[in-house]
Formats: sequence, C-alpha cells, structure tokens
Amino acid sequence: MHLEALQDLALRISGERDVDAVLQQIVAGLVQQSGIALARVWIVKRGDLCASCRMRSSCPDQTNCLHLAASAGSSLRGEPWSRTDGDFRRMPLAHLKVGSIASKRAGLLIADPQSEQWARPDWVSTEGIISFVGQPLVFREETLGVLAVFRREAIDNQEFRWLRMFADQAASSIANARAFAELERLQQQLESHNAYLREEVEQASTFGNIVGRSRALHRVLNQVEDVAAADSTVLILGESGTGKELLAKEIHERSRRAHKPFVRVNCSAVPR
Repeated sequence: MHLEALQDLALRISGERDVDAVLQQIVAGLVQQSGIALARVWIVKRGDLCASCRMRSSCPDQTNCLHLAASAGSSLRGEPWSRTDGDFRRMPLAHLKVGSIASKRAGLLIADPQSEQWARPDWVSTEGIISFVGQPLVFREETLGVLAVFRREAIDNQEFRWLRMFADQAASSIANARAFAELERLQQQLESHNAYLREEVEQASTFGNIVGRSRALHRVLNQVEDVAAADSTVLILGESGTGKELLAKEIHERSRRAHKPFVRVNCSAVPR
C-alpha cells in the first residue's frame, strides 16, 4: 500500500455528501491497492434481523449491531465480493474480530495466515489470504463502524498505522455526509412546513380581513361568493359593527368591477 494513494482516496471521499457513495468509494479505492483481496465496511445501526440472525446467540445486546454496508474485492475463482447479504451481513458488537474492534475501539493486525484468530481458516487458505487489518471508525468519541482489509500480501506495522490514519479520515467523511443528509432532510421538512403554512395563510386570507370558523359565517361567505358574480344590487342588513362594510368590500373585490374604485358613503351624512 502507498501512503499517497490512501491520502488521495481520503481527499476524494471528503467531498462526498452521500453516505453510501462514501462507503462505496472507500472499499473500491482500497481494493485497488497492491495485494488487497477484500475490503469491507460495517456500520453501527439498530438491530433489524435479530430473529433470523445466525449470530443471535452470541449477541450481548440485540439493540445495536454492525451492518455490512459496503464490500469490494474478488475471489481467486473470479467471483465478485460486492454482496452485503452473506453470512457476515450482521455482526454482534464484541463478537469475532470485527465486533471486538468496534467494542474496544482498537485496531487489529493479523500477519500470520496460520493464526487461530481467523473465523474461517479454510477460506483464508483457499483464497491465499496472508494478512488482515481491522480499524475502528470513530468520530468524536462515537464508534461509527469498522473498516476491514484482507490482503494476499503481508501488512507491516507502517501500513497498519497508515490505515489507522485513513480510518480516522474515513470516519470524518462518513460523519460529514450524514450531517449533509440531515441538513437536507431538515431543509425539505422546513420547505414542506412552509408550504403548509402558506396554504393555511392563503385559506385564512381568502376573505381578506374576515376571519372565522363558525357555520353561520361560512354560510354568509358562501353567499358572498354567489352574489359577487351577479350584476345586481345587493342589500346587506345588520346591526352597527357587525361588518356590513367588510362584506360589501369582499363582494366588490370578487365582482367584475373589482378593478374599479370601491366607494364608501356615510348615509347619515347625506342631507335630505
């Protein structure tokens, strides 16, 4: 592995605003490194397959677990390893290598293909796997998940440290993409809320300064709509202060004469 290549990959994913895109770029970029057979990212999420999970008996907490979110690589038999629905699609925290990395927030290096730490030694032998590195994805003291690399070449301590630095940058990119997604969700929610409020305001202001919800008022307003379209004189009766002039103005604004002046006349001021 080359430090420059890891730095370039970290720079590329830092500009992504979609979490899935970040994860896919991480694994796709890592498998392009020398000798890497398989790269995977597990993300901590709520448990969702507990009833059918093959590792349920080993899960100390069936609330959260590690979800296999991205995978890339290829078998010596030419089979792609991009599936995320295999045996290890869910991993209990503190269980096996990956779960322990997440719970302890400490990286793990296996440099011996004969080590007892391998969960599937037959697979390691068949695929020519020589070494493994797992690094926790931690951002601001929160464990986001685990980054794992299986390699057909030895991984030295320097490369182990490089992957530690890359994992920190990857965790930051994941957190940033989540923040962007949350901001977009809140913006959409705000726009939807504003649209609802505008609709409410428009409905409330349909009759200008006349506001009310009573059935009697709605009957009167329906009459306003009916008579406004007619070219006939309208007589509005009512006690002083009941809003006769308001109704007259609304009739005027809905009539074909709305573009003409609305003239108010104080009848009591007219001489005999």
